[in-house]
Amino acid sequence: MNLEQARFNMIEQQIRPWDVLDQTVLETIGFIQREHFVPKTHRALAFADVEIPIGHGEHMMFPRMEARMLQTLAITADDTCLEIGTGSGYVTACMAHLSKHVDSVDIYEDFTRQAEERLLPLKLRNHTLHTGDALRDWTPGKRYDAIAVTGSVPVYLNRFEECLAPGGRLFMVVGHGAVMQAVLVKHEEDGEFSHTKLFETSLKPLVGADSGAEHAFIF
Repeated sequence: MNLEQARFNMIEQQIRPWDVLDQTVLETIGFIQREHFVPKTHRALAFADVEIPIGHGEHMMFPRMEARMLQTLAITADDTCLEIGTGSGYVTACMAHLSKHVDSVDIYEDFTRQAEERLLPLKLRNHTLHTGDALRDWTPGKRYDAIAVTGSVPVYLNRFEECLAPGGRLFMVVGHGAVMQAVLVKHEEDGEFSHTKLFETSLKPLVGADSGAEHAFIF
C-alpha cells in the first residue's frame, strides 16, 4: 500500500466531501499516522470508510466522523481538552497535536495502556491518559476548553457540560439506534449553555450509557 496516497485519498474522497474544510484539521489528519493506531490485523483498512474493530466490541470511528468532530470543536493551541473514550488513541493524538494539553479517559485499562504505547513514538508529551468510568465515578477535577465524547448517549447528559470552562465547546452524539444527532454545546459568556444540532449520524454507545441518566433530557 502507498500510505501517503491512501491518506491523501482518505482526505480528498471521504473527509472534504463531509464539509471538513478547516485547513488546520486537514493538516492534522495528514500528519498523524492513522495506520499506527489501527490493530495489525486490520492495518489494510486504516484509510477505508469503515469503523475499524479495536476490541471489547468497540471500533474506531469513520475517518470523516473523527475529522468533523475535530473541526466542530475548533481546538486551538491554547486549549486544554478532554476526550471521553480513548479507544485506539488516534483522536487523542489529533487533539494533542492541536491543543495545549489533552486528558483522555477510557473504561478499559488495556485501551489506555495500548494508546500510551502508540502515542510515545510520536513524541507527543502533552497528554495524560486515565482509566475510569467517565459516566459515573471518574471526575477530572478541572474544566476544559474542548470536550470530545467519542461514544453516543441515549439522552443528553449535563455531566459533561459541567466540565466546560467559559467559552468551552462540547461535541457529543445523542439518540437511539439509527436515530442519533450530533450536538455542539457551548458555555456562553453569560454562563448559559447553548445546544446546536449539527447532523444526523449513528455511533456506538458509551459503555453503560443506557442506564443511570438521572440528570438528563432528550433533545
